[in-house]
Amino acid sequence: MKVTLLVVGKTTEPFVKQGIELYAKRIGFYVKFDIIEIPPIKAASNLPAQELKRLEGEEILKKIDSQDFVMLLDEKGKLETSRKFAENIQKIFNQGFKGLVVCVGGAFGFSDAVYERANQKIGLSTLTFPHQLVRVIFAEQFYRALTILKGEEYHHD
Repeated sequence: MKVTLLVVGKTTEPFVKQGIELYAKRIGFYVKFDIIEIPPIKAASNLPAQELKRLEGEEILKKIDSQDFVMLLDEKGKLETSRKFAENIQKIFNQGFKGLVVCVGGAFGFSDAVYERANQKIGLSTLTFPHQLVRVIFAEQFYRALTILKGEEYHHD
């Protein structure tokens, strides 16, 4: 299964890019993994939050196939342990979807249309993280999940 991390906005911080590259390379040993960045909406600071979410949502939906499982990283999403997250990933893999698309929204979250298309919402923490850091945190947790599924000694309970 192909796994895509779909993010709104550019990754600008060098240390974030390095972290993503590290985990993307590790993930690549297990599954095909891509990161797609949706460029920032022009004149975003002049738009109301709802309009910005709508425009970002249109761009997100263009990148999703009808046969993909869509997971949103959302502050109101279900919180799981690393082991439960690994089990969740295994269930998704077993369901026969073409791909898994994991979405990180913009500063104001997702549009209603993206929420409607989503198969699942998960949270990474009750803390709030900068969107660029969420990319690295998710990549590490996804790598951790894959090592758990393979019975490797990366994760310690």
